[in-house]
Amino acid sequence: MRILLIALWALHQIKAILFWVYLWQLKEYHRKRFIDHFRTHKGKSIFFNWQIGIKIVFLCLLFLVKSIFLVYIVLLLYLLGSLKSLVNFYKRRLKKPIFTFKATIICGGCFMLFAFIVSILLVFGVDIIQLVQWLLVMDLLTFLFVSLFVFLMHPLTLFFQYRLLQKAKNKREQFKDLIVIGITGSYGKTTTKEIISFVLAHKFKVLKTEKHINAEVGIAKTILEKLSDQEIFVVEMGAYERGKIKQVCKMVKPKIGVLTGINQQHMATFGSQKNIVKGKFELIEALPEDGVAVVNWDNRFINSKLKSQKSKPQLKSQKLKNIKIIKYAIKNKNEADVWAEDVKVQKEKLSFWISTKEGKKEFCEVNLIGGHNVYAILAACAVAKELGMSLNEIIQILKEIKPDFGAMKLKKGVGGINVIDASYSANPDGVISALDYLKIWENKKVIVMPCLIELGSVSKEVHRKIGEKIAEVCDLAIITTKDRFKEIQEGAIKKGMNKEGIVFIDQPKKIAETIKNFCQEKDIVLLEGRVPSGLVDLLILPQE
Repeated sequence: MRILLIALWALHQIKAILFWVYLWQLKEYHRKRFIDHFRTHKGKSIFFNWQIGIKIVFLCLLFLVKSIFLVYIVLLLYLLGSLKSLVNFYKRRLKKPIFTFKATIICGGCFMLFAFIVSILLVFGVDIIQLVQWLLVMDLLTFLFVSLFVFLMHPLTLFFQYRLLQKAKNKREQFKDLIVIGITGSYGKTTTKEIISFVLAHKFKVLKTEKHINAEVGIAKTILEKLSDQEIFVVEMGAYERGKIKQVCKMVKPKIGVLTGINQQHMATFGSQKNIVKGKFELIEALPEDGVAVVNWDNRFINSKLKSQKSKPQLKSQKLKNIKIIKYAIKNKNEADVWAEDVKVQKEKLSFWISTKEGKKEFCEVNLIGGHNVYAILAACAVAKELGMSLNEIIQILKEIKPDFGAMKLKKGVGGINVIDASYSANPDGVISALDYLKIWENKKVIVMPCLIELGSVSKEVHRKIGEKIAEVCDLAIITTKDRFKEIQEGAIKKGMNKEGIVFIDQPKKIAETIKNFCQEKDIVLLEGRVPSGLVDLLILPQE
């Protein structure tokens, strides 16, 4: 019986260890992001569920009542849990990390520790009741054991990371003529990077960070593995706290810095809006004296930060006054260097006029959906002009852009519906921009989205505003997580939406069924943010 009990418990522990390492890896081993996850409804349910409750009850009962009957019940619990794990493994639903060196060491360390403890218990000959008590305690504290190994690995991780970044820095310094373009912001980084790289690649040899790579380790690996004879290196820079972008800048030494926009994204990890602004401006402050800052002048945080620099020259970042600043805008065009006018957002393309302060003006039409893409195009124009390309030359290149450059992609859905796939990620400005695009469509409009995460103290306010915008645009809203569903619903109802028009559903099949029952041919569905796994395949027809 002991062997069977330990075997079933071990199967459960393997699943638990893999899950906790997966979660740490998902949050990029970032302590604040990991902790913030447990403020969400999904995070809370990891600890507050009936399985945990039953185990705690039986652990307490085993201390009070030394009954072999309780042992059999615990054995049955682990048997059922093991069968469920095997089913999930067979159906490929078992949550496990990508087995990097770090993840493998953490998993292996936890397995060995638990095996050592169980071996000690068997050597000392504890009775079956005590054995079950120990197994339950280790089960309930698995997250602490995994977290301990994560923290123990941290100094070693920092050491290897420092060596990697130093090697990348040394290699980058060998390329004296390399022009590095850094791109950061709370949103729009990837699209801006892709368009800038696309335009410049028609005249220069360009290296860019690959899709979804924007942290220091990924950037360092890009330098070490791919930097050779290129003339330009376009680097997307992401961060969850102050100091990270500065760290990347020391390694890559940007000559041009693009600041796409700042909002409340990752407020929970940065700690305050002020810290977010300071964190993003690390790119601009890292530019050399002959550097160039390309900034979104319509963004209030960027605008006010740079204006405050002019009125307060005694500030620490006084150097911001000395570098060249190129401003791009749609709204504040009177103060801009590059701006867009007469923007027309159509279902499958954008058109507008691009003007410069030198008096140049060109008509631009691109195969991208959503007005927010205009900002990325303006940033690309500003950068390309700075590097010697004419506005007319840039416009001709932009005509070649394919629709898959954008964060939103229009696809054909089941039953003749149209689906906008913006399911990679979401942020407050991105959601509002997507809803603005949805306005131009006739027929019924549906949005499917989770609540946004890591917004800290402004989360309620942001979700109420999203709810208000949903009521303005949509006929049906399906929210896939519970965290701020109440606030989204409050905002929507405040603006006149019926309570039945905004619902919480988290099961992909039920979401798909609801949409199929609600929508008819030519209706439009927006998938915004990380919707439940499998939903995209249920709604979108295979691409030819």
